Amino acid sequence: MTSNFAAAAGSAAAPSKTTPNRRQVALGIAASLCLPRPGLANAGFHRDVAARARAIASPGTKLHLLLPDGSEANVRPIIEAFRQEAGIEVRLEAEAVDDINARLILDSFSEQTTYDLALPATFGIPDLAAGGVIRPLTEFAKRHEPEGFRDTILYGAGDQFDGETYGFQTDGDVYLMFYHRDWLNDPDENARYADRYSTPLTVPTTWQELDRQMAYFHRPEQGRFGGALFRTPGYLAWEWWIRLHSKGIWPMSAELEPQIASDEAVEALEEMIRATDSLYPGARTTGLFQNWSEFSKGQIFCNIGWGGTQKFLNSPKSAMRGRLIHAPPPSGIVDGELISLPYFNWGWNYVVTSASRNPELAYLFALFASTSEMSTLAVREADGFFDPFRPEHYDDPVIKRTYSPDFLKVHQASMTAAMPDLYLAHQSEYFAVLQHWLTEAVTGRMRPEKALRRAATQWSMLSLRAGKDVQRRRWIALRDHYPANTKRLLRDLS
Repeated sequence: MTSNFAAAAGSAAAPSKTTPNRRQVALGIAASLCLPRPGLANAGFHRDVAARARAIASPGTKLHLLLPDGSEANVRPIIEAFRQEAGIEVRLEAEAVDDINARLILDSFSEQTTYDLALPATFGIPDLAAGGVIRPLTEFAKRHEPEGFRDTILYGAGDQFDGETYGFQTDGDVYLMFYHRDWLNDPDENARYADRYSTPLTVPTTWQELDRQMAYFHRPEQGRFGGALFRTPGYLAWEWWIRLHSKGIWPMSAELEPQIASDEAVEALEEMIRATDSLYPGARTTGLFQNWSEFSKGQIFCNIGWGGTQKFLNSPKSAMRGRLIHAPPPSGIVDGELISLPYFNWGWNYVVTSASRNPELAYLFALFASTSEMSTLAVREADGFFDPFRPEHYDDPVIKRTYSPDFLKVHQASMTAAMPDLYLAHQSEYFAVLQHWLTEAVTGRMRPEKALRRAATQWSMLSLRAGKDVQRRRWIALRDHYPANTKRLLRDLS
């Protein structure tokens, strides 16, 4: 299927000298309408994009979008605007949040892909691109995007792979901490904590401080718990990933040798295991939305999450509304300095499938959705997943009410300093291995050092299967995407 599509795309790229192709027709219509050229950005750029789409669409053309269940509210205003501006219908199909990336791959392999666009999690783009499931957008971007269009997106590291552009980041999922303000500010608690530990009770800056505070507030006999941090297999690896970086080491050396079984990595896992004793009872079993619900009752000291967490906690049904302190994830002290560790670990991303019969039109819809005006409409929707990812989103009054100004201040600062996820081919397998062996250790079925050695061995095998030389080049390129003040303090062990 991919090769057939490539052939079709190739023939479209080489039109007859005597017959104008649809691209030439589109530019002619754009000129006649006095539309701005692609290099000129302005406040009404979404209308320009819609006009381009209208110009190249055949009568009755419709697009089909696969999206994560729960994000329909974000996308519907854009679809309606696209219908009005471009005259093109877009049909939605929802897939479970945790299954959408796998669905894309399975549909492609079985030649069952019927949709033109999708919204997978950003961390899956390397696998989707390497597998030929999605198509590069670089050619379309050169043709249609104004100069600097992507420069204003606060986090764009996940849109590229192997030197090509594959997506449009449309969701600012940077990991943040949520603290019970009443407990942190309670004078009696402050006095007891200071007496016990000889240090004030303040927002923790390191994982050691956070673990100590969770242990201090953990009083299950009173119905109070230290934390709601995830311990379910699909989510716990992200926390350990930050804890590992807080030790000042790269997950893999510059030569792609795993460092996830080092003494530092084992120490990070041992600390995480001890911290598990301070979590509420459901931490090992409850999913994402149940986690939010439990924390919203007001009987847990802290939680970790994203903008979606804040929208839930800031809603009228939450007992924690207006009672939160927000902060980046805890860090570590490396060479006497505090290493900054905001972490972008999810996010939804517009991509175009390789099976699409209307790839340029699908791309134009994604571009339309990513413009300032349209993306603001999407992020405004409190019932959807999309979080701010452009500077103008943070000034919008509706978005301010949805999230709260205090949260948005921390979120914007963290977005500009976020380290990327492991954007390598076989990312899903690297993390599946990590999740499995971390779970073995956290549940007590295997000692931490043994579990991490198993994980490191499997990582080495994965790298060999992916092609170690090309994978090493990808890793070096990814390391360059880390914020300067973070990568400066990270080191290789050999």
